[in-house]
Amino acid sequence: MDDSPTSDVETDPGADLEPTSQEVVPGSERPSIMALAFPAILGNLSYTVVGLVQTKFIGELGAEALAAMGVGQRVFFAMQAVLMAVSAGTTALVARAWGAGNYEEASRVTMASLVLAGAFALFVGILGVAFPGPAASVFGLDPVTLELAANQIRWFSAFNIAFALNFILSAALRASGDAWTPLWISIGVNLINVPLLYLFVFGAYGFPEMGVTGAAIAAGIAFSVGGLVLLWLWIGQKFRVKHVSGGWWRRDRLKRLLDIGYPAAVEQLVFQFGFFIFLMLIGRYYGTEAFAAYNVGTTLLMVCMTVGFGFSIAGATLVGQNLGANDADGAARAGWRSGGLAVLSMGALGLLVIFFAEEMATFFIGDEPLTIEYTLQFVYILGAMMPLLAVEFAIGGALRGAGDTRFPLMATFIGLIGVRCGLAALATYLGLPVFWVYAALIGDYVVKGSLLIWRFYSGRWKTIVRNDDVAFD
Repeated sequence: MDDSPTSDVETDPGADLEPTSQEVVPGSERPSIMALAFPAILGNLSYTVVGLVQTKFIGELGAEALAAMGVGQRVFFAMQAVLMAVSAGTTALVARAWGAGNYEEASRVTMASLVLAGAFALFVGILGVAFPGPAASVFGLDPVTLELAANQIRWFSAFNIAFALNFILSAALRASGDAWTPLWISIGVNLINVPLLYLFVFGAYGFPEMGVTGAAIAAGIAFSVGGLVLLWLWIGQKFRVKHVSGGWWRRDRLKRLLDIGYPAAVEQLVFQFGFFIFLMLIGRYYGTEAFAAYNVGTTLLMVCMTVGFGFSIAGATLVGQNLGANDADGAARAGWRSGGLAVLSMGALGLLVIFFAEEMATFFIGDEPLTIEYTLQFVYILGAMMPLLAVEFAIGGALRGAGDTRFPLMATFIGLIGVRCGLAALATYLGLPVFWVYAALIGDYVVKGSLLIWRFYSGRWKTIVRNDDVAFD
């Protein structure tokens, strides 16, 4: 490293950087997988419930509105790639520092991450506000759907800073072992979001009827409130990771965040690019109903993914903390256990959704026979793939928690771009029914899951980040 280890050890004089009695200290027992996963699952389950409510509301507006919502969300997820990149570095470095008992460094990483994410979010948000149409147009949908999607993208972009605040501060708290605070914040956000959805989508009680656009505005307002609450509590030193005003702007720290984060950013860009291709094939060659069915089917299975995300957080946190405490064997056990629990729980939930798929699709879509038929086809395929998707969530999360973000990038590129998009393009070229385009995801998950298991088993992730890299004091 180029800088002297003591070149910037200044801290905020008002910051109490000692752990409180509830915090994990070196040598003590670290949180269990379920202690971290359970609140994360509950928090994301609350978002899933809101997603289901949103799908029900938008579904009453027709297939065009559902397709527009899917496009808007897909472009929004692509815009969040840079935030996910910074978050990957935040999780890995905060967890590693916390496991080593270096609480000052964990707080400085949080501050640096928030500044980086805020700057990136502002830049991307400006682009989204200025150019929503070109981003939405690649899916080849009809003009009405395109206009609805562009409006949603514009409003999502306007609130991008709020999403960054929630994303980074929640990631830092979870990496330190505090999964409950993000849960309470998420519950509060969604308690605000649901009534606003009703008011803005349908124009109830004198509010303007905005349809799909109203869903984006409701989410933006709710996340703004949540972000401001998180920021106020953080600045008020209410969290275990403290607010610091000095010592965080260090080249080594920022470089390490970017070194870990940029492969995660590229992975997200590859991920979103792959989905753009996949959905573009569906939208251009199979119509609005097939496109809307993909969005509805994904929403119906979101509860499974919520569970997987919880185990991803648990695996990433515990792998990082164990490596910070120089316990590589404990890190490996945490990764395998989170993977096993994710496979069992997501597999069981996937079967449950498959069993009730027709009733659920009919409830959310209404009188749209072709959209329901396509939705059932997609749900049967994706639901059966839940165990392999669990591997991607949990083992992929464990690798990122160790700072090994390059291998998940490679696995995503091979699985999504090479296998899924290749098979989908072949099915389209041969003029096969959309079922076979949906089925292309089977090859993606088989290849990706196999690669991630092999990588974790190899143990090469244990030395990607050295403890010296996070010990700046």
